[in-house]
Amino acid sequence: MPAVELVGITKRFGDVVANDGIDLSIETGEIHAVVGENGAGKSTLMSVMYGVHQPDAGHVLRDGVRLRMRSPADAIAAGLGMVHQRLRLFPGLTVAENVVIGAEPTRRGVLDTAAASREVERLGELYGLRADPAARVGTLPVGVRQRVEILRALYRRARVLILDEPTAVLTPGEAARLFEVLRGVTGEGVSVVLVTHKLGEVLAASNRVTVLRGGRVTGRFATAETTAQELVVAMIGRSLAPRPLAPPGERAAGPYLLEVENVRVRGGEGPARVGGVSFGVRRGEIVGIAGVAGSGQRELLDVVTGLRTPDEGRVLLAGAPVRRGRDPRVAYVPEDRPGRATAPTMSLADNLLMGGQRERRFSRAAVRERARALVERFGVRAASLDEPISVLSGGNAQKAVLARELSGDRPLVVVEEPTQGVDVGAQEQIHALLAQARDEGRAVLLQSSELSELRALADRILVMFEGAIVAELSAEEAGEDRLGAAMTGAAG
Repeated sequence: MPAVELVGITKRFGDVVANDGIDLSIETGEIHAVVGENGAGKSTLMSVMYGVHQPDAGHVLRDGVRLRMRSPADAIAAGLGMVHQRLRLFPGLTVAENVVIGAEPTRRGVLDTAAASREVERLGELYGLRADPAARVGTLPVGVRQRVEILRALYRRARVLILDEPTAVLTPGEAARLFEVLRGVTGEGVSVVLVTHKLGEVLAASNRVTVLRGGRVTGRFATAETTAQELVVAMIGRSLAPRPLAPPGERAAGPYLLEVENVRVRGGEGPARVGGVSFGVRRGEIVGIAGVAGSGQRELLDVVTGLRTPDEGRVLLAGAPVRRGRDPRVAYVPEDRPGRATAPTMSLADNLLMGGQRERRFSRAAVRERARALVERFGVRAASLDEPISVLSGGNAQKAVLARELSGDRPLVVVEEPTQGVDVGAQEQIHALLAQARDEGRAVLLQSSELSELRALADRILVMFEGAIVAELSAEEAGEDRLGAAMTGAAG
């Protein structure tokens, strides 16, 4: 009998059918991957399974018993747990406090810290998820924090774990350890639903795969009997045409356009967030930045784009200091699409204009004509130019931001996590746009947690660790093992 079964799930949002009669069966003790393009219906389906949304038709069975879930609390009570891509922990609390919060063991009306610690140690031993119960979560690496999220779900007796893009911010070593943990968890009879865009992980870690496209199931596969190409065809309806990039030696990069000289950014009383960093980016070159989350990449790129003033050092763009507030010579695609890159409640047309209104005044007709041209040129799929950009899929929202930023003639392109949460079809298009910007003679500074992305696109890769550049590797030198070691502070 399946651990969880979704039968005929249909979910509509107005005229949009997000899930259309989907059946999904998760067996006890398996890792079941769910993949599909952005907008394929994965998130909606997981939200139905976890009680966030109620289906318009269909139902959820747990061990053969039909559930009526009105909220995630009902899902938790039924033995389901979910670990979100953005971890939902309290950095100021200990591991034990984060694990038991909301379901605390008490003694005389207050938290029984000793009992909470013993339970964390017991679960860690049982499932191979060891973590120091007394450690403050804010001091832990991202991979260990993720263990704490999983421990919290298991503490609430979850027998089915839903993991949403679990390796998005992990190093290769941390990702490998996570999958070791998941294999241990399934060995104890827990089922794992793995939602990811990384087909390599799907093939390496899962037992079965369900593919969604346009709100429907387009493929069900035993992982051992399928290939990445077969999954891609089921996801996007076609094979990906290979687009080899010219090897670095076959391109002649121009003079340095961006020069970063001894930049230091302090972080309060602790060590500097960026400590004396220097490097340059030439015209016609892509330079990648690798590093685990919190290694100083965000602060460094804020300085490069003019959003932050360094405590020491300087940044030159074409020989002149970067202007403060946001240098108009820089095309900037931030990681935080809703918070930094877009105005979520504004229309797609208005978002495509943002920043351009400083160059000249646009009539409403001109705004729409410009937006229509960009949508067509960059392949942004949207029902209307007037719909809020927040309703677009992740891949189309990202293409809209790239369309706005790359449409002018700004010589420096700074991009953070260009394909995070983006499906393989959109990834192909985004990579082509970045390669085109380089081939046009622009300088591209690319920060990504996807090492395969950096290795495919970058001419050189800088590795950051604790605010410093600890390695500089050419494309040929940047093997995954060497990159991963440098990201953890080992010699590059």
